Formats: sequence, structure tokens, C-alpha cells
Amino acid sequence: MLLDPYYIQQDSNITISAEQASIFAKKECQDFNPIHDPDSKRFCVPGDLLFSLALKEYGVSKSMSFTFTNMVGDNIPLTFPEATSDDIVVTNAQGKSVLEINKSGEMTQDLDLIESLIKNYVVFSGQNFPTLLMPLMKKHQVMFNPARPLVMYNSMSFEFDSLTLTNPLRVELAESKLEVESKRANEFLHFDIYDGDKIIGRGIKTVVVGGLKPYDHDAITAFADNYLANRNAF
Repeated sequence: MLLDPYYIQQDSNITISAEQASIFAKKECQDFNPIHDPDSKRFCVPGDLLFSLALKEYGVSKSMSFTFTNMVGDNIPLTFPEATSDDIVVTNAQGKSVLEINKSGEMTQDLDLIESLIKNYVVFSGQNFPTLLMPLMKKHQVMFNPARPLVMYNSMSFEFDSLTLTNPLRVELAESKLEVESKRANEFLHFDIYDGDKIIGRGIKTVVVGGLKPYDHDAITAFADNYLANRNAF
């Protein structure tokens, strides 16, 4: 499966190395957020990888929400429990919640649908910076600190009208918003899920942008140029 190179199954636990997490972010999501670099002091496993592992484990339900409650570090054992109800809590070795899932409605374990949703969603999700976030920061005249960028996945949810596909699935942005609150902002990325030309689902990704400061076009552009250079080099 698509995810096999990016985790290790150890008895009932899953572990993800910093290297595996970083390669997933860069290769599958085209996400070069420094927080996913193995040598980052604030390293954490990408939320998109945890989301993807949850779909592998629990399938796709018509309605699902995912809330990221704690950061996951290098080689931290994670427990994805048996789905005995519609509310699921993924925990770390200390028993602390790292991902909370709610699901409802019809469910499918169709591997083609699961992999298609993972592939298309994580690429959409990974384009947040600079493609989606830069224009929003410019509009609101704020930005994160380029020396200590803090852009953290908070949650995502989606709803399907139908889990039966007749064409290749794709995910596209529907609307983006930034709500600024003093030194932080909440970014909302609304997206549509297509089966061919027909919208069969919709969802929203929320991101927290911390350490806000006044917008400096030259500084944030230099950061973005370096970010894109790293992406192109990879």
C-alpha cells in the first residue's frame, strides 16, 4: 500500500521515524514545513500522515472529523484502537490523545477509494504554503516569524454524498479564510471532492498560524523562495 514505507508495525503499536515522516511530507504532500525536518528541534509527524494511517485503519465513512490534539515526535509508539464506536482516540505511549476521530454513516474499506482520497487530499493539504497562505497573510498584513515558523494542522473534516466513484477522485479548494486573533490566526481551507466533474463531497481543513508579526513582503518572500528552492531541489 501507499503508506507501507512510512511506518513500522510493532505488535499493537505503530511507530513513525523522523526520517519516514519527513519523506512522506516531502514526497507525498510536497510539504516542506521545517517542523517536519528530522533535525528540527520542534520536529513533529505530519498530521496528514496520521490522517492517512487512520483511513487505512478505519476505512472511509460518509462523515468523518479528525482533531490533532498533541504533537507526535520521532519513533513514538502510537495505538490505533479497535473501532468499537464512532468516536476513536489514537494515543501515544503515555496514553495521551494525539488524534481524535469521529465517524458516522456508511463506511467502505475499498482500497482504491482510500488510496485515491489519501493521495489527492494530502497534495491539496500540502500546497497550503506558499500557494494558499501567502495571499491571505498579505491581505491581512500579518505573517509568521520566518526565523521560527509556526504553522500547525489543527483539524479537518469531510462529508461524502456517495462513496461510489465512477471517475478518478480529485480535491480542489472551494474557499480560504484567515481569522486573525492578536499573535495568532486561524486559517480555514474549504474544499470540494469531485468524482469527475461532479462534486460528491466537501470538507474543511483548519490550521493555526502562531507568532504573528506585521507583514514584511521582502522577508516572507525570501522565506517562500527558499522554501520553493528546497521543494524543487528535492
